[in-house]
Amino acid sequence: MHPDARSAIRPRPVTVLVAGGTISMTGEAGASPKLNADDLLDSIPSSVGIQDLDAKTLINVPSAHLTLSDQLDICRRARDTARRGIGVVVTHGTDTLEETAMLCDVLHDAEAPIVFTGAIRPASSPGADGPANLVDAISIAASEAAAGMGVLVCFGGEIHHARGARKTDTTSLVAFSSPQTGPLGRVTEGHPTIWSKIPRNPALDPPHLDGRVLVVPTSSGDDGTLARAALATDPDGVVIGTLGAGHVSPAILELWAEAAERIPVVVYSRPERGVILNATYGYQASERDLRGTDVIPAGFLSPQAARMKLLACLASGLSVSEIRWAFGQDDG
Repeated sequence: MHPDARSAIRPRPVTVLVAGGTISMTGEAGASPKLNADDLLDSIPSSVGIQDLDAKTLINVPSAHLTLSDQLDICRRARDTARRGIGVVVTHGTDTLEETAMLCDVLHDAEAPIVFTGAIRPASSPGADGPANLVDAISIAASEAAAGMGVLVCFGGEIHHARGARKTDTTSLVAFSSPQTGPLGRVTEGHPTIWSKIPRNPALDPPHLDGRVLVVPTSSGDDGTLARAALATDPDGVVIGTLGAGHVSPAILELWAEAAERIPVVVYSRPERGVILNATYGYQASERDLRGTDVIPAGFLSPQAARMKLLACLASGLSVSEIRWAFGQDDG
């Protein structure tokens, strides 16, 4: 694309915040984090003609090494930059990118977009995808079309919303998808095109993420051993799995219903494109009984996204009824 054409669609400056991951890794005998913000900018071809662009290294580690405190700091830095009217790109490891992006969307309260991206192949690998993803993400962050959309995820030219994005492939260059909503758009020749938008939720500003929230799945023949072990640790909240459309065994429902009288219990549906139904089934411990307890449906959120949201809700001092309202926005 001609540089003049690119600059014509870039009405806002962009800051790239580097937070490690494969996009910052290189090495023939085992990739490790070595590339900083300047190195990533140097990987962008000069012919692209990017203007009003700067970059900062926040942390340079594999995303599996990030702590909750690290993730909160990354999100605050991104939000505070966006509050100044600057588009933000966060480069991040793909292992936990969806969690940090979800947390960032919980915090984000400005119009300028924040776009998460990264790479599947290290910079030293043939066909490294980091530079292309970075250029695409910058074009989104600079675009007026993405204003007001909250936090987005861009990989392989696809644009996803942080609330729906999941890493669904380990090695594909299009590693992220949105099972519930599908992609919101794509980037072609440096031009982002938005097909649809997801309504934004009111932002929270948690001072920390010191609470302890466990994710507890369920499966056929579940006798409650894992659930009881989780509750024995005295968590601040739990995110629990249900089968199908919100179904568990009667014994499991009784256990979680009792726990939900003491702590917030958020429930998700195991299918990636699943939701908790309301009243299709009427047998014992179906969704009708589930919704008759104090548990809180997570709507279309993944278990990992629901955990990040619940951590933010708890740290923000929300009551159980306020937490129910916050999750209800994704349970439409």
